[in-house]
Amino acid sequence: MKALKNRLLFCVAYFLFWVIYFVFARLLFLLYYFDKTKDIGIVTTLKTFVYGIQLDISFSAYLSILPFLTILISVVVNADFIKKVIKWYTSIVIIIISLLLLIDAGLYQAWGVRIDNSLLPYLNKPSLMLASVSTFQLISGTLGWIFISFIFIKIYQKKISNKIKLVSSKNWIEFPVFLMLTAALIIPVRGGFQTIPVNQSNVYFSNKMFANHAAVNFSWNFFNTLKRTTDGTNPYRYFDDKTAEEIINKTRNKLLNANTDSILRVQKPNIILILWESLSAKVVGSLGGEQNVTPNLNRLSKEGILFTNFYANGDRTDKGIPAILSGYYPAPSLRIMRMPNKSRNLPMLPKQLEELGYETSFYYGGDLNFGNMNTYLRSSGIKNFIDGSEFDSKDWNSKWGAYDHIFMKRFADDLNKNNKEPFFKIALTLSSHEPYEIKGKYKFGKNSEDNKYRSAHYYTDNVIGNFINFAKNQSWYKNTLIVIMSDHGHSSPKHDGPYFSPKKYQIPMLWLGGAIKYTDVKVDNYSSQVDFSFTLLDILGAKNDKFIFGKNIFNNSNQQYANYIFSSGFGIVTEKGTYMYDFISKKSILDQGNDTTKLDSLGKAILQDSYQDFLER
Repeated sequence: MKALKNRLLFCVAYFLFWVIYFVFARLLFLLYYFDKTKDIGIVTTLKTFVYGIQLDISFSAYLSILPFLTILISVVVNADFIKKVIKWYTSIVIIIISLLLLIDAGLYQAWGVRIDNSLLPYLNKPSLMLASVSTFQLISGTLGWIFISFIFIKIYQKKISNKIKLVSSKNWIEFPVFLMLTAALIIPVRGGFQTIPVNQSNVYFSNKMFANHAAVNFSWNFFNTLKRTTDGTNPYRYFDDKTAEEIINKTRNKLLNANTDSILRVQKPNIILILWESLSAKVVGSLGGEQNVTPNLNRLSKEGILFTNFYANGDRTDKGIPAILSGYYPAPSLRIMRMPNKSRNLPMLPKQLEELGYETSFYYGGDLNFGNMNTYLRSSGIKNFIDGSEFDSKDWNSKWGAYDHIFMKRFADDLNKNNKEPFFKIALTLSSHEPYEIKGKYKFGKNSEDNKYRSAHYYTDNVIGNFINFAKNQSWYKNTLIVIMSDHGHSSPKHDGPYFSPKKYQIPMLWLGGAIKYTDVKVDNYSSQVDFSFTLLDILGAKNDKFIFGKNIFNNSNQQYANYIFSSGFGIVTEKGTYMYDFISKKSILDQGNDTTKLDSLGKAILQDSYQDFLER
């Protein structure tokens, strides 16, 4: 009986060890984001522990399965061997989980969700994954990882491991007892005896999304999302296929044709598309944002056509580029750009322009292999590429690639060479990406992430202003359409309301150049990146029927909409209302206006239809 009791004591202690670890992890997360924690208040903060304990217990049970099985074997195997096995297993798991703990804390600010399978595509390029963090964050994070791992390994060795010494007798009679005990772990793993196993929705309790996120166990969330596979099933089915199609077409079919005259002076203008890394409408004065961050863009907004209600469909570059060039919605947790077997089947704007006789080029100052961008872009039909390998290492910042002023000078120099017209050239900037390393003075200082963000965009704004001044003096300018567009939305600077509110996704788009007829025009129609290729091809008189999610931005109907998708939900914005839906809580998290019932159905139908299309590519 004494041996049985000792084994039971070890199992209970081991299980509680992991529960305590995850309670500590939640406390660390709340302290790391202390400003957000203050906003939710003491009572709500305490509730994150009360509700979150469900997933803590569940994942602790997962981690206890192997040690429990090992203790089961101890009825016939020497206890010293058992002790070594569990010690090494636990130490390795602590090191891995602690690494995830620090990565989760570091990425939450930029991603707005707890760590999930979105991390996986970055693992084959760890240097570029680390490019989003500063040197200070990297050093402090590494030291924190070592410290936390060391402390918990020591706690295990001092408080838990020594209990195995008491496990000495070999008694076959105890075998069925521990077999049942190990099997019983399925109960805390599932979260109880209910029909549906415990999941994230069980710990969502607040209308403040940060509180819900803090309650989620980061390890449970990460390993649970690893089970998401493209097995042909659509988890976002809200209607039968015919009904979903009817809901979309009822609105979209009215928005396919422009009801304004052509904006072009020439039939086949040269096209320059400048994709401005991470630029949010929140810092663009001409869009009602902060007045002094982008003075050149504010000035240029009066020289062309400014789209005042334009939105990104995602929040990362590898979501934005397929939305812009393929008119394709991002999937909630998967990136089609990273799946060549699927992305090569997408409609491609460069291919369509090539059929019209355009020469195509893509310029980027960094590594084109990041996010599998190279494969996607070459499949798109682009023929000429300039990337970071073309720039001297002294002209690189320490993280992403060539500084924007160096990069855009190369872009301008190449435009001065013999270019066959018409041409379609894309330039993707990078200096305004985290950690915001720029040349020269930080206009707004470096005392916060938001001010570094502002400073980086002030720098890039100056670079782009200089480029436009250069372009105006070139012979090709009179036949050229220049489009300036952000590649995706951004959480900085901090905004009121939900993290994934439309404020995060509203971005600038400005059309200017000698090829357009109008200046100082504002288009207030609600639209998004997936509408760009559809609209541009329509203006050029080319086929756009393969861009099945796009609509015409120059259709002035009050039914125009902008839809965006994030990892745990979607948002949709129209003239009449704004609606956001969360998959986990299965309820709206923002509901404004008189038309939100329709927006709920339209957003769900778009998600269902676009994800089904993704599965079938």
